Amino acid sequence: MSGGVTPVPLTVRTTTGAGAGFGAQHSDMLENQLIHVPGLKVVVPSTAADAKGLLLSSIFDDDPCVFIEMSSLYFTVRDEVPDGDYRVPLGSARVAREGSDLTLITYGKQVQDCVALADRLAGEGISLEVIDLRTLQPLDTDTIFTSVAKTRRAVVVHEAVTRGGFGAELSAQIHSELFGELAGPVGRVGGANTPVPYASSLEQAFLPTSRIEPAVRALLG
Repeated sequence: MSGGVTPVPLTVRTTTGAGAGFGAQHSDMLENQLIHVPGLKVVVPSTAADAKGLLLSSIFDDDPCVFIEMSSLYFTVRDEVPDGDYRVPLGSARVAREGSDLTLITYGKQVQDCVALADRLAGEGISLEVIDLRTLQPLDTDTIFTSVAKTRRAVVVHEAVTRGGFGAELSAQIHSELFGELAGPVGRVGGANTPVPYASSLEQAFLPTSRIEPAVRALLG
């Protein structure tokens, strides 16, 4: 509101996400509601190294940042973390795995799911590229568009409920930019349209993990 004259160097660190048995009070993803706020930066790391680098960048940024840690990653991922003042720029996605047939666009815990699927399907000759967004706002559209222009197919994967999720925004942007180059519509895979359940078996059914491969195969024909 001040036109950049008054900075708001505030970072809010929070945790959420299903798969750790905490139920709906602690597991529902809310990133899409945050992204809708102009001027607010939204960060979702997928690795320990990125968590450090992105958190430091958020803390030293002049804009308010919400730093979302997915609780299931606390128990499943171990990485080497650089010492010292290590920073990952906000608004810079990474190619977690290179491929040529289809682009999986994702963030947080689902990066691990998508890379695992890409590794497995490579045995069938299916080449999947995985884009880890890292930050949802600012969004690295250059990396997204470059990848999808190469593969001509894309599936957006996120843990949040599919309806009204961030995947819809990404799909709209990709269709608007690359409509004439796409070999098919952008797919969307997300959580089931329910609150996150407490029961472990139901919680696993809520997660999008098992629905990624069918979406990929459907788009590849």
